[in-house]
Amino acid sequence: MTLITIYGVLALSFMMVMYGLERRGRAFILAFAIGCLLSSVYGFLSGTWPFGVVEAIWCVVAAQRFRTYATPARLALAQRLGHYRGPLEKSRTWSG
Repeated sequence: MTLITIYGVLALSFMMVMYGLERRGRAFILAFAIGCLLSSVYGFLSGTWPFGVVEAIWCVVAAQRFRTYATPARLALAQRLGHYRGPLEKSRTWSG
């Protein structure tokens, strides 16, 4: 087993575990993005550049999800600033 193979097993294992834990909070989404980046590096190191490209795209998607994740503090701030009204107020304005 080569060092690249060992690195790949560790990177992919980390990524999959973090993917499974994403629902637990924002930190796990960031960890998943890092895992995708590590997996992308593995793809390029092992010579499978399409895998590296796909994992790099997943890294960007996960980083975007991390950036826009709505924590309770962020929701409270948005409500105070008038940027978020909540699901009940949206349904009251619906005219269907």
